[in-house]
Amino acid sequence: MTEQPLWVFGYGSLMWRPGFQYSTRQIARLTGYARSFCMWSIHYRGTHEQPGLVLALDEDETASCLGLGFEVSPDHRQEALEYLRARELISSAYLEAELPMELDDGRVVHAVTFVINRENNQYCGGLELQEQARVIANARGEMGSNVEYLQNTAAHLRELGIHDPEMEWLVERVAELTGS
Repeated sequence: MTEQPLWVFGYGSLMWRPGFQYSTRQIARLTGYARSFCMWSIHYRGTHEQPGLVLALDEDETASCLGLGFEVSPDHRQEALEYLRARELISSAYLEAELPMELDDGRVVHAVTFVINRENNQYCGGLELQEQARVIANARGEMGSNVEYLQNTAAHLRELGIHDPEMEWLVERVAELTGS
């Protein structure tokens, strides 16, 4: 039996910095989850002393999330999984999940993605947008500023034609707060 390709769902920084080799990508929808700044970042975009916020998929049966589906050839499957696990599972804040995603071409495939672990102390679902903006405007971690993370994600969503009103509001409010 021939090994199947690996599908990966990206909804945040994986869209603009996947870090693994893929053969194709297309817009995809994951149902039952919302893209949300619901995870304290204590490594990449913040510190223990001044956490930032990063995106996670937060379970919500009424929601769906548009992002990118990446197809990884069987030859690169193991390498991609190892990379993703090292990157995304730096703490126990994310849980690896294999979920059905609908591709832009109409196919439904199972994709590896990383969802928030609501039992982890990095989970911060329900923060008001104003508070999210304040945190993002002031945080910085080993991968750079939280503002850069927000701006890159918003820019890539726009390039893909994905409208995210909360993301756009955050971009505007963070610009006001930082004077940029």
